[in-house]
Amino acid sequence: MKAVKSNKTLMSVIVALIMVVTVLAYINRSQLVDRQALVDNPAIAVSADGEEVAIIPLNDLRELGEEEFSIILRSSGQQPREILLTGVPLNVVLEKADPSLLEYTGQVVARAIDGYSVAYAMEEVLMQEHLFLVYLENGEPLGSKAEGGSGPLMMVPRQDEFGQRWCKFVVEVDIN
Repeated sequence: MKAVKSNKTLMSVIVALIMVVTVLAYINRSQLVDRQALVDNPAIAVSADGEEVAIIPLNDLRELGEEEFSIILRSSGQQPREILLTGVPLNVVLEKADPSLLEYTGQVVARAIDGYSVAYAMEEVLMQEHLFLVYLENGEPLGSKAEGGSGPLMMVPRQDEFGQRWCKFVVEVDIN
């Protein structure tokens, strides 16, 4: 009798957790549905504490002073490979959106169109030559997820040689 009650309790907890995960996934996805236009016409949305500050189109990003850099990407199960990336330092992007954003002391969350998010400390954003908003790989556009690419924009911390903190398909950065 006790085992049956324990099983019912366990099943109730599992059902409740599934419901919570489903609701949270729906909320997260619905927040990003409006961002599809940023993939169709490449741009980055910049927000502060959840409030949109600016949308910067790719052409404007390129005018901020694009930089090329080589990086050796090491992935498990694959040979290391050198790639040439082109992008703009994130601190320059934030300064373009609103110079006061660089005074925040919290974190910057990069959000991708598929719901993936990566948090970076503001100290990383302010480091020289570290955190880049990238749009070209080996001189070619990154391509959208639908095209089998990793863009049109991707956040890359240069000192992360394994790519674990890269954010492909990025459409928004939120400073808080």
